[in-house]
Amino acid sequence: MPLALLVCATLAVCGVIPFSASASEHRSTLVKHEFRLTHPCPATRLATGACPGYVKDHIVPLVCGGPDAPSNMQWQTIRDAKAKDKRETKGYAR
Repeated sequence: MPLALLVCATLAVCGVIPFSASASEHRSTLVKHEFRLTHPCPATRLATGACPGYVKDHIVPLVCGGPDAPSNMQWQTIRDAKAKDKRETKGYAR
């Protein structure tokens, strides 16, 4: 039986997924580019370049089955992203 990862996020109900699944394997450069074109950086109002103080966030995490789509992405302050990551990782179990 493969190792499993139980993921519970604040906004998503998740099931058991293979532990070897990596969120980075599912991220598309094209999706990130499309998100930037339709959602310019809140700090600079630009669709390209750095976005100081912000990160791109998947609202429903990829490991919880959230789609890698611009509709599932948002800009989040670095502070808020760290807090969300901390809440989400509390639900991880092996």
